[in-house]
Amino acid sequence: MRRFGEAIVRGQAYRPRPGAYAVLMRAGQVLITHQSRPHPEFQLPGGGIDPGEGALQALHREVFEETGWSIGAARRLGAYRRFAYMPEYDRWAEKICTVFLARPVLRRGPPSEPGHSAVWLAPEEAIDLLASAGDRHFLAQVLRGGAV
Repeated sequence: MRRFGEAIVRGQAYRPRPGAYAVLMRAGQVLITHQSRPHPEFQLPGGGIDPGEGALQALHREVFEETGWSIGAARRLGAYRRFAYMPEYDRWAEKICTVFLARPVLRRGPPSEPGHSAVWLAPEEAIDLLASAGDRHFLAQVLRGGAV
């Protein structure tokens, strides 16, 4: 599995943290989320898969929480991993990120996750703003037609 992001800290124990994330395209724009804390950054909507939850179930839940949108037609694009410190959980994690291409179907309200806002952007602008190299890689793959 391809790895993106920070170098592994020698001697640091990392706990696996699987997650599901989405590239959301509609009318030539991409829907991403801005997370204001713990560090302000733009991300593909998504997040951790909770115990007893499947990847698609987590994807639907996380996208709704972070954007207020329901989604459909989710299709797996691939996966990557990155090693990071997660200050909100005080945990060093090996994030195993499964990325899907999905279609935003209906805006059901504002994001319910504190500190998140939904942002529609031109895909080229989104690539420049996404904090994660893995997120940028999968969005670029979609734009090249590699996932359509």
